[in-house]
Amino acid sequence: MAVGRTLGFCSGVIVFLFFLFLLQPVAAQNPPDRLPDPPSTFSILGYDPDTGEVGGAVQSRVFSVGNGVLWAEAETGVVATQAIVDVSYGPKGLALLRAGLKPDAVIKAIWESDPDPGLNGRAWPKAGRQFAVMDAKGSYAAFTGPEASKWAGHKSGRFCTAQGNILAGEPVVAGMVAAFEKTTGHLSLRLMAALDAGQEAGGDTRGKQSAAMLIVKKDGGVWLHNDVVLRLQVDDNPEPLKELRRLVEMNARRFRARQ
Repeated sequence: MAVGRTLGFCSGVIVFLFFLFLLQPVAAQNPPDRLPDPPSTFSILGYDPDTGEVGGAVQSRVFSVGNGVLWAEAETGVVATQAIVDVSYGPKGLALLRAGLKPDAVIKAIWESDPDPGLNGRAWPKAGRQFAVMDAKGSYAAFTGPEASKWAGHKSGRFCTAQGNILAGEPVVAGMVAAFEKTTGHLSLRLMAALDAGQEAGGDTRGKQSAAMLIVKKDGGVWLHNDVVLRLQVDDNPEPLKELRRLVEMNARRFRARQ
């Protein structure tokens, strides 16, 4: 009986050590304080003076880029916050627009008041942030921090602003603006054309994974008291823009053809 108890104890120790061995690599690869990779992202904000709709669209080589980059409010405007992201720039931007500040003043106020707190005890420098602000009438301003990962920059257009980081180069944002300006139809189709043009010009140098679009207008949604004209997210897809275009075109066929 003593031998049986000893063998049982040893077997239990071996099993415990085996599982401990299996768990150790997982803990090493996923430490709790690991910082996320800086999102390499390109986005566009746009306004349609004929409908009064305002919105934005984005694509990135990160999971679920729509979870924090785009912020919009009817009769207020739209904000994109990306690169070394501080998601609070979105709601802060809308609050300052609501308070009556112009987009360039919003950019200045948010940037100068950023305490640069870091993330999980490590540097997450505000000098690497990039964001754009557009009001409900299509006026806008954009900012690219001096430490945003290259290539990084923004490009102005008529009722639109395109911005991105870790891109193939300036032709990405230039192509986005050109596509937005020459495309006709609903704002969603124009924003979609801009994203496609950005990808065609080289897009995010790390690849593709997710995309999103958000458009607002007071009571512009399909239900009662709904200000959301369109809110779409493709969180994880080898061809996120193809899937986003499918959804955009489905929406255009179902809801825009009657207008």
